[in-house]
Amino acid sequence: MNRLIDLGVLPIRIKGFRGYKPHFSVLFRFGRQRVFGVDTSYSPNVEQFLLITHAHSDHHGNSAMLSPKSVASEKTAKALEIRYKRRFTGMTFKTGEVIDIDSVKVHTYTTGHTIGATAFSWENEVGARILATGDVKDISRLPKCEVLITEANYGDPLNPQCRFEDDTEGFKAAIREGVAFGAYPFGKAQRAIELLRHFGYHDEVEMEHESLELTRQLMEGTGPLVCLGENGGKMGIVPPWYLHRLPDRLDKFVLTGRGCRPHKRIRISDHLDFNGLVKMVEKCSPEMTIVYHPTGDMPAKFVRYLNENGFTAISIDEITNVVFA
Repeated sequence: MNRLIDLGVLPIRIKGFRGYKPHFSVLFRFGRQRVFGVDTSYSPNVEQFLLITHAHSDHHGNSAMLSPKSVASEKTAKALEIRYKRRFTGMTFKTGEVIDIDSVKVHTYTTGHTIGATAFSWENEVGARILATGDVKDISRLPKCEVLITEANYGDPLNPQCRFEDDTEGFKAAIREGVAFGAYPFGKAQRAIELLRHFGYHDEVEMEHESLELTRQLMEGTGPLVCLGENGGKMGIVPPWYLHRLPDRLDKFVLTGRGCRPHKRIRISDHLDFNGLVKMVEKCSPEMTIVYHPTGDMPAKFVRYLNENGFTAISIDEITNVVFA
C-alpha cells in the first residue's frame, strides 16, 4: 500500500449502512483531489466520476448509469439502456477516443470482453499512469502503466479449469440444423453470432428477445435473425437456463469456459484464462496491480501468484481506506 501512496494513488472503499459498495474507487490528485469510481454503484453522497467498463450486472453500470457523472462507451450505454429499460444519463464516447473527465485526459481502449467493453487510462499529477481494465479478452491494445486495476475471473494457478484455449473448432463442428447454443444474452450470444457467420452459416438464427434486441442494435453484419420459434428450430441461441425449455430433439450445447451440466459444453469464454491474465500483467508492466473482481477468493489467489513471481499486487480485500456514505 505504501508504494501506491508513493505513486499518488489511494484506493478507497465506500461503505453504507448495508455494507461495502461494489467494487472500489481511486483517489488521486491532478491539480486538485479527484475520485474515479471503478465499476461501482451510484452513491449520491460521494463526489466521484463513475467509470463503467461494460454492461454486465456484476460491474454495476445498472446503478451507475443513474448518475450524470457516469462514463461509458456509446455501445455500453446502449446495452445498459436495452437491458435495464432506463436512460443513460452520463457521458459517452467511442472506444479508442481520448476523453476529458473533470479536466483529466483519459485514454480508452477496447478489451474485447463484450461489445463496447472499455479500459480507461489516465495520469495523475506525479506522472503515474493508472489503467482500469474491467474484464478482458484481448490485451493487444492495452498500454503500459504504473498502476494496473484488473480482474481475475480465471486467476487460480492451481485449478486446471483456469487454463484453456477457446474451442472454436469444436464450435465449428457443432454447426448444423437442429442445434441450440446456450449463451448469455449480452456478450456470449453476440460472440456466437460472430462465429456462426465466420464459419459460413448464413441462414436464419433464432434468438430469445433480449439477446435478439442486443444483437440487432449493437452489431453490424449479423445476417438474418428471428425471434425464437420462427424458423422451426433449425438453429438457435438462447440463455443457458432456457435450454431445458426447448424440444428434446434439438442437440444442445452451452458456450462457457466453466463446467456445466446437464448439457454438453463447448469451451468458449469472453475472459482471459490464467495464462492470459499473467501475459496481460507482463505486457502492462505495472509497479502495482490491484485485483478487484470477481467476488470470492479468486483475486487473492491471483495476487498471491503475482507476489510470488516478481510482481507487486494487492486484492480488493486488502484495501483498508474506507469512506462512509
